[in-house]
Amino acid sequence: MTMPNTTGSAHPDQASAAAVPQRIVAAWASHDAKKFAAIFTEKCTMILPETFKKGREAVEEFMTEAFAGPYKGTRVTGEPISVEFLSPDSAVLVTAGGILLPGEKEVSTERSIRATWVVVKEGTRWQLAAYQNTPVN
Repeated sequence: MTMPNTTGSAHPDQASAAAVPQRIVAAWASHDAKKFAAIFTEKCTMILPETFKKGREAVEEFMTEAFAGPYKGTRVTGEPISVEFLSPDSAVLVTAGGILLPGEKEVSTERSIRATWVVVKEGTRWQLAAYQNTPVN
């Protein structure tokens, strides 16, 4: 996934910051809640329709249950819309995508979302500080 540069000039960490959504896609594909949660900062927030989770541990607990239940066998996808750096160590990414049920190649209209990702650089690694998605329809 290559994020378009909407800031007008290339940021030296643009590729690394923009890679955070693909790390989520990979963790989801393996249905690994621990790997999924490790992409988030310790004090993160995750907002989904009807769901609010605060902290990496809460995200891991939620995804453990979700991968065993409603998200079992699913995948996620996303296409970049924008990336905006707020500082050298923080950026806001926007993606379009959604959940793919087993056998699906495209996201259905009812599962199509737009997502906002606030990513921050912790040491040398970009982490997800806040994630929120909303249905398109």
